Amino acid sequence: MTLEVDCPEIVAHCKTDEVDVAILVPNCPVCHQSVSLAARMLEENGISTIVMGCAKDIVEHVGVPRFLFSDFPLGNAAGRPLDRASQAVTLELALKAVETAPAPRTTVQSALEWSVSPNWKLDYCNIASLSEEEIRQRRAEFDRQKTVAKSARAEAGLASPMRS
Repeated sequence: MTLEVDCPEIVAHCKTDEVDVAILVPNCPVCHQSVSLAARMLEENGISTIVMGCAKDIVEHVGVPRFLFSDFPLGNAAGRPLDRASQAVTLELALKAVETAPAPRTTVQSALEWSVSPNWKLDYCNIASLSEEEIRQRRAEFDRQKTVAKSARAEAGLASPMRS
C-alpha cells in the first residue's frame, strides 16, 4: 500500500506545492520504514530529502539518500521534547546534511545525547516494566493524540498522506 498509494500521493502533493526539499521525521518503527520508502520515491522524482530518525537499522536497510540519526528514543528524532535548542541544532544538522552529503546513503550522526547514562535504552518504552494500568493510560493518551492530530488536519483542510 505504501509504495502503490501513499508514496505517489506524497510525490503528487509535493510537486503541486513545488517542494524542493522534504524533511521527514518518523515516530515509530513502521513510520521509519514508510518515510524511508517515501524519501526514495521523492528523490526519484527530483525532490531532495533528509530523514531525521532514531531507528538506524530500519532507515539504513531501506537505503535513503540522506539520514540524520539521533541516538534518542523513538519519537524524539527532531530533538529533546520541549528543548528548542536541541531541536534547532538537530534541524540545522539535517539541513547541512542535505547541502553537503557526499554520496547516496549518507548517514550523519547527531552528537546530542539523550542521557549521560546509556541505561535509558533498557528502560525507555519497555512494556515489560509497565503495569497494566500504565499500559491502559498510555494507550488512551495515544488514541487521544491521534484524535487531536486528525482534527488539526481536518481543520487545516489537509488529508493525511499516510494511513494509520
